[in-house]
Amino acid sequence: MLIVGRIGKPHGIRGEVTVEVRTDEPEARFAPGSMLRTEPGATPASASAQPGVYQVPAELTVESARWHQGRLLVAFEGVLDRHVAEALRGTLLGVDSADVAPPEDPEEFHDHQLVGLAVVTTDGERLGEVARIEHAPASDLLVLRRPEGRTALIPFVKAIVPEVDLAGGRVVVDPPGGLLDL
Repeated sequence: MLIVGRIGKPHGIRGEVTVEVRTDEPEARFAPGSMLRTEPGATPASASAQPGVYQVPAELTVESARWHQGRLLVAFEGVLDRHVAEALRGTLLGVDSADVAPPEDPEEFHDHQLVGLAVVTTDGERLGEVARIEHAPASDLLVLRRPEGRTALIPFVKAIVPEVDLAGGRVVVDPPGGLLDL
């Protein structure tokens, strides 16, 4: 699943929610009628397994979406009030990665293309594998799972990550001294 957003707090009393956008194409992903999958196990603490308490469904359908003061506000079908909207808080929204066309730019990658790739130095030393991508304000970060179980963060910039070889299943890095020791 390719994550395209995370539901934030409710907005108003009619079930709209704020969405933290995690896609370059919010107008396409959050268009009315779009079906978005929810991440399994993403049920927030406020929505327990008690009878009568709203349970986050496996998919949500976008009813409407609009921008308000720099935030995306989304209404989902069946979410009619603030209480149900609150139960959705923290839920990750995604689309099937098979339904997403690969980027046209050869220097651009979707997260799901990178996760699981081996990470090696320019000298060929294996450092671990890409566990996930963190989208930080300054730059994206590769979260490297080291063989000994630790993790390290590698800025996903050309100076440090000179090559991504999808066909070869590897990411080549040239980390500055001490980066992997943090």
